Amino acid sequence: MNEPANGEQSYTAELVRKAIHLCSLSIPIIYYFIEKSTALKILLPLTLAFAFADVARFIHPAAWQIYQTYFGWLLRPHERDNRTLRLNGATYVLLSASICILIFPKVIVVTAFSILIISDSIAALFGIKFGKHKFMKKSLEGTAAFFVSAAIVVIFSPKVDYLPMEYFIGIAAALVGSVIEAAPIALDDNLSIPLSVGATMWLMYVILLPTVNVFALDAVS
Repeated sequence: MNEPANGEQSYTAELVRKAIHLCSLSIPIIYYFIEKSTALKILLPLTLAFAFADVARFIHPAAWQIYQTYFGWLLRPHERDNRTLRLNGATYVLLSASICILIFPKVIVVTAFSILIISDSIAALFGIKFGKHKFMKKSLEGTAAFFVSAAIVVIFSPKVDYLPMEYFIGIAAALVGSVIEAAPIALDDNLSIPLSVGATMWLMYVILLPTVNVFALDAVS
């Protein structure tokens, strides 16, 4: 989450949050080597377990107290507010991964989800540290860091046939993701970023590379 220039969050806490967030990069890496059905057998139970624990803290005082004791210092203000039911970042990441794997081809999932994990982390840290100019809900510096890092992710992410147009598609989708990440929308970044990047990539594959089989990597495991 790329914070505005006047953010008051603890940079140390954000570093820890993003270090944990980066561990989620294991999801697209592992998914590249396994079948869709296997990935969902792992992710869906994990997502349900995290969601159950998340909801429990809102309806059971003891669960809330445990949550606050061990994880409170890592939570953002809206995650510490037990007056409104809102899932934490880890649950949203698992939910997002499950949805992306369900609906997108593997080549798109790996790219879109890697952009979420890497670029969202870099944008947050860069925006908090160097952000001085507001851009929509975030900072211009953080948004620029998101786009540059996302473009680098696209360069190194797998492609179907490694055509020049595939790189253009990925970078165009990275630009869309940068704008969505900065936009003042209600949907959590962990959902809005990979879904917007994934949808943009798939649409552009259909329009610009209609003969390329975007499901080619799905058969690889």
